[in-house]
Amino acid sequence: MLPTYIRTPLAFAVVLGVLVFIHELGHYLAARWRGVYVEAFSIGFGKKLLGWTDSVGTEWKLCALPLGGYVKMHGMEQPEEVTDEVRANWKPGQTFHGKPVLSRMIVVAAGPIANFLLAAVLFSLLFFATGRPVSDPVISEVVAESAAAKAGLLAGDRILTIAGQKITTFEDVQRIVGRSAGMPLAVSLERDGKTLDVTATPKATGANGILGIRGSKVTYEPVSAVDAIPEGVAQTWKVGVQTLGGIWQMISGQRGSDELGGPLRIAQLSGQVAQLGFASLVSFIAVLSVNLGLLNLFPIPVLDGGHLVFFCLEALRGRPLSERAQEMGLRAGFALLVGLGVFATWNDLSHFGLFGWISKLVG
Repeated sequence: MLPTYIRTPLAFAVVLGVLVFIHELGHYLAARWRGVYVEAFSIGFGKKLLGWTDSVGTEWKLCALPLGGYVKMHGMEQPEEVTDEVRANWKPGQTFHGKPVLSRMIVVAAGPIANFLLAAVLFSLLFFATGRPVSDPVISEVVAESAAAKAGLLAGDRILTIAGQKITTFEDVQRIVGRSAGMPLAVSLERDGKTLDVTATPKATGANGILGIRGSKVTYEPVSAVDAIPEGVAQTWKVGVQTLGGIWQMISGQRGSDELGGPLRIAQLSGQVAQLGFASLVSFIAVLSVNLGLLNLFPIPVLDGGHLVFFCLEALRGRPLSERAQEMGLRAGFALLVGLGVFATWNDLSHFGLFGWISKLVG
């Protein structure tokens, strides 16, 4: 077993490298498809460590700072933004800006789409290799003084229905209870071979409801290769919906913004998940891939979603936004991202206890 100080950065490099490579590969393949010449494909920023040039003239390189990557496409600038010398070296018909707006939208959207496809593929492979996780609706523990305890639920009870809805997995319980905070629910359960009916009122925690019960051990049902594909797609969709729901809860104040993490938290989790095994690491990469795809689709200038907004406006207006409008949007988007990055890093350092340690040291 590798020590933590080696396992964590190594796992983080693998996780981030896979995510960035697939994202940029989506841009690259779409650019080649739409006839845009790609000058460089880089994983990381700064000094080049490794590199080569392929047969079509694209430089592939690995750089020293592995916190992202980029695909440099030929002629991304507008003609009025560059010198006559630069324009003279453009390859006719192969510049990014010279392509129709639909082609540019395809190239930009391909990065996030590649992340969603990666997640679906990884989830499908996991379902095929390990099976579908299933948690029976059997209570393994009841939290003292909880809504479940007050309703008379006991460990070992099998939940049959809630509010008239049939329960087949513990996830069904969580789904119904989670959206029923403060609402009395009719619960039908099986105990010692007998059916009992009780009423339980989930306690409100933010916008969610909880009963105060834990499910039984998760088992895995075999899944065929054919069935694993829709299962992987469904799981990708589920993770995406949960991610957007969590973001909305932070924005609306239903959840604390201290849950927002940055690269340091991801690095820490990468090391912890890697310790659990290869399957856990693959699942972690899949979840992060969905998050990365969604993040890049946010309508923030600088991100892919912001560029898509610019292109949509261009398609509606019949001409691009003014250079000043785009510049102001990009500056605002960059400032927002820097602010979010600083805030996430602050949360990470607080989570690690750095500020508490400094406070004690000063005190």
